[in-house]
Amino acid sequence: MADKADESKDSVKEREDKKMAADYAHTRTSLIARLDNWEDQRTWDEFYKTYWKLIYAVGLKAGLRSDEAFDVVQETILSIAKQSKKNMYDPEKGSFKSWLMNMTRWRINDQFRKRKKDTAMSIGEWDDEGRKTSVIERIEDPQSGTLERLWDVEWKKNLADAALAKVKAQVSPKQYQIFDCYVIREWDAGKVQEHLGVSMSQVYLAKHRVGKILKKELAKLNEDAG
Repeated sequence: MADKADESKDSVKEREDKKMAADYAHTRTSLIARLDNWEDQRTWDEFYKTYWKLIYAVGLKAGLRSDEAFDVVQETILSIAKQSKKNMYDPEKGSFKSWLMNMTRWRINDQFRKRKKDTAMSIGEWDDEGRKTSVIERIEDPQSGTLERLWDVEWKKNLADAALAKVKAQVSPKQYQIFDCYVIREWDAGKVQEHLGVSMSQVYLAKHRVGKILKKELAKLNEDAG
């Protein structure tokens, strides 16, 4: 029964991944087309691949719909491209992580403003005095820390996902599949062997080799973001 449940979850995840991939491809193509006057499209494409999930996830958790969150992704990266062209980011005034968060915050707020009287704007939490606050009020309030908390959680997750994507391109599909099942999904070694038809030595080799590359990519991403 447990195996069937796992397979059912995998099937749902696969469908969600396919839809996400389609939306991602559409947004990315549209964005790159709008950047056709910039000198280094390749750099911005890489930037998009690295950070789009972070911006998208925070947009969703802030209360946006999927289409609105994708708009935030595109508009945030376009804004960053324009500011970078003018050298407006100053590392001495703050970290890249905080700068990107603020750029995202402004685009999220833009999406809420476009909603006008959408009921989603009024669904929120109760403040300390018993008044109900909207999502946008909690995000815009610099003292609330709501977006900062979301950002910190998603930042770590995004770096891990981005590193895994880079690792996937450097190892064989089989090795990555073994690593995914054994390390990421946390299957026991016996289940990995049976499900994938591999030996115990292959399981441990994949864990060691892919894990080593993953640590290297994570360190590089952290260094670049610093």
